[in-house]
Amino acid sequence: MSTIASIRDADVSDRDTLMFFGGLACMVLGAGLVLSNRSIRRYLGDVSPGELLETAMPDVQRYMKLRAM
Repeated sequence: MSTIASIRDADVSDRDTLMFFGGLACMVLGAGLVLSNRSIRRYLGDVSPGELLETAMPDVQRYMKLRAM
């Protein structure tokens, strides 16, 4: 009976690993599709990391306030 339980645990672990790598592959594919668009590349080409941080800071501060509640 313990061998059946260990096989089931291995199947769950394999399924979790497959889902993780499948999700990672979808994210990479999606990012590639987005970045292959000419207008998006032009828009992101003008953005510096400092500007991105300035834009994201109010959202991060709002998130931290909500999390502290």
